[in-house]
Parts: sequence; structure tokens; C-alpha cells
Amino acid sequence: MAQAVRVLALFAHPDDAEFLCAGTLAHLASRGAELSLVTLTSGDCGSAVLPAEKISRIRQKEAERSARMVGATYACLGEKDLSIFYDRPTLRKVMELVRRVSPSLVMTHPPADYMVDHETTSRLAQTACFGAMAPNYRTRARSAAKPLRAVPHLYYAEPFGGRDVLGQEVRSTTYVDISATFVRKEQMLACHESQQAWLQAQQNVSENFGVVRQMAARAGQLSGFQWAEGFRQHLGQGFPQDNLLASLLGNLVRPEARLTSC
Repeated sequence: MAQAVRVLALFAHPDDAEFLCAGTLAHLASRGAELSLVTLTSGDCGSAVLPAEKISRIRQKEAERSARMVGATYACLGEKDLSIFYDRPTLRKVMELVRRVSPSLVMTHPPADYMVDHETTSRLAQTACFGAMAPNYRTRARSAAKPLRAVPHLYYAEPFGGRDVLGQEVRSTTYVDISATFVRKEQMLACHESQQAWLQAQQNVSENFGVVRQMAARAGQLSGFQWAEGFRQHLGQGFPQDNLLASLLGNLVRPEARLTSC
């Protein structure tokens, strides 16, 4: 990259980015991108035994440790688990974040996922990207960032398990080969050690690494890579139409493979 590209990974909870796009973030970091990893919440409901304040502190430290592994900064916007709302105060926070980071590329949750926190974060990201250029939208931040000059490229990661909230399969349009960064992805996920017991208790997920391997293997099968992460680009009116992710990562990116049987 001749000039550092700024990338914003905006997700609901600590560890979401690690499950969904850490391999791609590692590739972007190796090419000189400036990465900002931000979560709406600190994961205050992520424990069955610890109080909210304590698990929040633990999870933010885990997120910071994970972000450092790809040279990213980490920040939390201070919302609460199960209470991420599409309202004016939260949108102002997200809009100010997008303007302050001034990213060329934003990654977030898909519009349809298994929980509303993810879906609401996706909607907030979409509106903030679309409206970040509008000078008449005031965030009311004490030292408000200036409106952007261009709408960022927006990419939706795959939903967990590759299916939407109704169980329908979701096919990505852009796949990134993470065979070379899969170990880093697992190392980043391993930073979130507090979540293993919680995911077992709450979602019957017996082993985090098994989930990421299944997701990466599925995306790899669909794209012809060994391990992959899938994305869909937001191509609505007003958004960039070129595939920036493909431009940045070259032959590491391809669409779904059109495999035919003999």
C-alpha cells in the first residue's frame, strides 16, 4: 500500500471480530493498513458467575490483547449487552467514531444474524457510513470530527454458522484466503479465554476453535481455498461500487467458486 489504508472493524461484542474476520484483518495489517477494532459493548453479560463490572474489565483487556496481535487499536463505545438500540444517542456515537477514524473500509455484522445486538450494530454501521459525509448531521461530541469526504466501503461478515436468523444459508460474494493467517486468527480468539465457559453454558458451544474451523472450512469449500472468510459488500445507492478488499488483497480474494461435478 502506497498510503496506509484505514480499516474499521466495528462489532457488537469482544471476540466477534475474531470469529468473523481476524484472518482478513491480519492480511490487511501485514500490508500496512491502520486497524481500529471497536465494539459497541464490553461484553458485560458474558458470564454466568462474575458480576457485570468484573467481566467487562476482563473482556476489554482480552480484546486489547487480541487487537495488539495485528497492531490494531481497541475501543469500546460503552453500550450494554442485549441493549444495543438504533436510537439517536447510539447513532451519534457510531457516527462520531466513523468520522474520527475516517476509514476507507468498514467491516461489521451482517444485516440478518442470530441475535439483535449484531443486527442493530450492522444497521448503525450502515447509517454511519452513509451519513458520515453529511455536515448537517451533528454528533454533539465535545471535539466533533469533521464529516468525511467519501462514503467508506462497507463489508458484512458472514453470520455465525453461515445462516441467518431463520436458518437460511447465506452465501458470501467475496472470499478471502486465510490459510496463511489462520493460526493468527486462532491466537487472537485464544485471548478471549473468559468466553469458553460462557459459550458452553449459554449456546452449547463446546469448543471455540471448532466453530472457527467449521466456518473457515465451509467458506474455503465455497471459494476453493483451504481456509477462508466470507463477506458481502454493501452496494446500495451512494456506496462505492468497486471491490476495495479485492484491490488490497489481490489473489487472496475470489468470489464463490462455480464448481461443477464430472
